[in-house]
Amino acid sequence: MTDPIPSGAAPSLLRQPAFVCFLGSRVLSVTAYQMQTVAIGWQIYELTGSALDLGLVGLVQFVPFVLLSLLVGHFADGYDRRGVVRLCQAAMGLLALALAAGTASGEIGRGLMFGLLLLIATARTFEIPTMHALLPGLVPAAVLPRAIAASASANQAATICGPALGGLIYAFGATTVYALCAALFAVAATLATLIPPHVRTAPRQKLSLQSLMAGLVYLRGQPVLLGVVTLDLVVVLFGGVTALLPIFARDILLTGPWGLGLLRAAPAVGALAVTAVLARRAPDGRLGLKLFAATAVFGAATVVFALSTSLALSLAALAVYGAADATSVVIRQGLIQTRTPNAVLGRVMAVNSMFTGTTGTLGDFRAGAVAAGTGPVASALVGGVGAIVLTLVWMRLVPPLARIERFAPDDGPDERAA
Repeated sequence: MTDPIPSGAAPSLLRQPAFVCFLGSRVLSVTAYQMQTVAIGWQIYELTGSALDLGLVGLVQFVPFVLLSLLVGHFADGYDRRGVVRLCQAAMGLLALALAAGTASGEIGRGLMFGLLLLIATARTFEIPTMHALLPGLVPAAVLPRAIAASASANQAATICGPALGGLIYAFGATTVYALCAALFAVAATLATLIPPHVRTAPRQKLSLQSLMAGLVYLRGQPVLLGVVTLDLVVVLFGGVTALLPIFARDILLTGPWGLGLLRAAPAVGALAVTAVLARRAPDGRLGLKLFAATAVFGAATVVFALSTSLALSLAALAVYGAADATSVVIRQGLIQTRTPNAVLGRVMAVNSMFTGTTGTLGDFRAGAVAAGTGPVASALVGGVGAIVLTLVWMRLVPPLARIERFAPDDGPDERAA
């Protein structure tokens, strides 16, 4: 990582060329992915009208995270992280072109869409943890928490623009959405190439079981970090409602693709408001309690969304949902990235992404499967209540996490107990 800045200095993150390229690459990639996600969700629901198929979208994306995440960590620690990111983004651009061509020709169907989704998910499996492992080497250590928050803020801005653009542009057809996504992925890959080559990765290691398992072994010896990762796993598994948004948009709130775009963007609006503040002032002090509070609010907002029949109230609930989730993300990422050595950071981030990615997609499957049997309202309601209950359970299971005060560990008794 870059050496710490002198005491009292506070350089602008936008004056760090490597960070600017990183930020641009991430924003464009996330924007394209979110646009594509809206188009795929609406297109599949138009093709099949099945809530279970919307859940299967999550399940298909779940498979690569489970099978490949440990391998991803080995590549993120042993190879040029810029190159891995660039390759993933280029692959997603080509897959977006395939979606555009299949839709334009009228030959795309349920099976082909799920096949392309599997390949897209594979590329994302490699891109996400590598991006996170790349960030700590781009900025001085003293401003890393701000950089994490700024990256999260930019990610949320892209998550706002992406669904809204995807929903609006879908009026011109899914082909147009996919073609534009391909162009954005190409520019993102170009920016990843422009990140200065002096950014260090860990020394390359021979591919072995020991190397693949290094991230898990490290987390097993760090109860606080293990608690952070598993808390996100269980809360998102129960509390996610993304897969249900097409159903809520069409059948409960009685809107069209534009409404789906607004619903998908609403969590990012709340998240952007929070992360914009955290990018200027890192969330230090009583971090453990703040993390638990954020996950509890996440669950409560899910409950409100489940019971709402008003578009305005649903958007407000999803904005709170997104704000709470973003607060949790910034705290979790900050704790992991400041307390993990660079030599294993890629593998630890891969384990973290395996949990966060699989719970997001598996949570989508859970939501869709439960909705198919009991309806979307019951599915979302059970998820929100479950998230609150699990937050309380984790407070008892991992008490050292509640005592964490700041990102960097110190020598206080609470930290030693952790």
